Amino acid sequence: MAFFEKALTHSSYANEHNLQSNERLEFLGDSVLSIAVSDYLYRHMRKINEGDLSKLRAGVVCEQSLAAAAKRISLDKMIKLGRGEELTGGRTRPSIISDAYEAVIAAVYLDGGMDAAFKWVIDHLRGDIEKAISGRGLTDYKTELQELVQKNYLGDIRYILIGEEGRAHLKKFTVKAVLNNEDIGRGEGKNKKEAEQHAAKTALEALRKRNENL
Repeated sequence: MAFFEKALTHSSYANEHNLQSNERLEFLGDSVLSIAVSDYLYRHMRKINEGDLSKLRAGVVCEQSLAAAAKRISLDKMIKLGRGEELTGGRTRPSIISDAYEAVIAAVYLDGGMDAAFKWVIDHLRGDIEKAISGRGLTDYKTELQELVQKNYLGDIRYILIGEEGRAHLKKFTVKAVLNNEDIGRGEGKNKKEAEQHAAKTALEALRKRNENL
């Protein structure tokens, strides 16, 4: 039970009560989640190549997808938040909800082992995986941009953090997408992952505006 309590403890609450937050569990859960979804796709999608498998996985494990999955089991209502985070809408933030979801996956893994964690992940995300396979999943703009760049031999794409402001519980990150040495898109978000997705989206729009054939 201690693992699960920690999994639901956001850093804002942990700081107020001198506890450990769910951040280390989130780190572990992210890896367990990736392995579980990768294993499922590898075993069930035998005719799909590595690139398409990566795209499918990215659509399933992205922040939006995990936050939606967490809400389906009311995990967002169970997260322990500090007073400031609660007052500023932290309970509705996809980044906080998805991080807690990954932390819970780690708790399942530590409590019951890899088989239990795999079963938990697939039981909860099977619908999202099937949606991704059928093309109805959420868009992963970073993967889409990477594929477009590689397919058209445009060079190398990378993401650079250019801004970070706000208090610990209310951060705003700004990231730019750089193609070779050219700034082609910028995005903001409550964490770096979200900002990178927004930057990739604007970069895709910019590249397609330049060349309608892309």
